[in-house]
Amino acid sequence: MSSVANWSCTATATIWRSLGKDETGDPLGYTEPEQILCDYEGGLSKKLASLGAEIVVKNTVWTEFALAATGDYLLIGSSTEPDPVVAGADEVRQVIRYGDTFERVADDYAILTGI
Repeated sequence: MSSVANWSCTATATIWRSLGKDETGDPLGYTEPEQILCDYEGGLSKKLASLGAEIVVKNTVWTEFALAATGDYLLIGSSTEPDPVVAGADEVRQVIRYGDTFERVADDYAILTGI
């Protein structure tokens, strides 16, 4: 972890990574819940995707965790619940990668969850 992230990523979030989808588009399940260090901003906002589709963002989570992907589930806070929906997690809609401007140790990521 970079020294900048060490002082800024002090909150905990829980992520359940998607195992993919079957041929009909149904989820194959999720990994066990994993805690990551982060910072976050809550609140609804709207964003236009590259094709003009509207994305409603519920939370933005900043982290150095590099394995998040669209279709995962994320909860601000800690949880050991195996089912992300039961835990109240939100679906990851987009992950944005940013370069580590100061130290070039680990890239930063914004994980956007939607409703």
